[in-house]
Amino acid sequence: MSTRPLLIVSTGAPPPPIRARFGDYTGWFLHAMGWPRGQAHVVGVDRGETLPSPQEVCGAVITGSPAMVSERLDWSERTAAWLRAAMDARRPLFGVCYGHQLLAHALGGRVDYHPQGREIGTQSIERLGTDDALDALAPLPPRFAAHTTHLQSVLEAPAGARVLARSAHDPHQILMYGDCAVTTQFHPEFSSDNMRAHIRLRAAALRAEGLDTAALLAAVQPTPWARRLLRGFARRCSGSVAPGTRCAAA
Repeated sequence: MSTRPLLIVSTGAPPPPIRARFGDYTGWFLHAMGWPRGQAHVVGVDRGETLPSPQEVCGAVITGSPAMVSERLDWSERTAAWLRAAMDARRPLFGVCYGHQLLAHALGGRVDYHPQGREIGTQSIERLGTDDALDALAPLPPRFAAHTTHLQSVLEAPAGARVLARSAHDPHQILMYGDCAVTTQFHPEFSSDNMRAHIRLRAAALRAEGLDTAALLAAVQPTPWARRLLRGFARRCSGSVAPGTRCAAA
């Protein structure tokens, strides 16, 4: 295990009914990664807490959020600047949903509401070719299941980003930057019960949007391949860096 802590960049909190049952975002990620809470440093950037120097951590996870990147909130823009510094320092980064979108925004991509509206539920993710840096985290199959819930998306990936997976709804499900930073629009930290709870919580809105909540619930399934990405990232941050990668994790 690295002598530096893993940074959890917490960009918000789950809706109260979800939090009451499943806890906070930090717990979801640490459980999915198999990472001890005592070896993690959690910073609530949406609450104005200060991020450490990138050199003080072995890597960082940037969580999802109820906020929208397009709002350009002060705390979000400060976090975007920190992410650029972390990229310069070659720290391992893993962004999810809001974190996925925020890193794309920080590096010059375009984020906004998806023109076809919401994506929610367990989706089929199609891998786009092979990539050595992604394979060092988890050698994903050509198609795998992953949980999703989002209104905004990366509409234009930044220059230099590699687009490594898509769904029928969203063409930017996995983005990779160099060897060290990977982001997912889908939620590898979600359990199946968590996904069902999100669908049930938003049932009225989903019906108003013309979505079939019963079909969405019936389609929920385990997503072990998606979770393997987080486990691979944990191995990288712990110091078990795959040969050929050049991340400054330890």
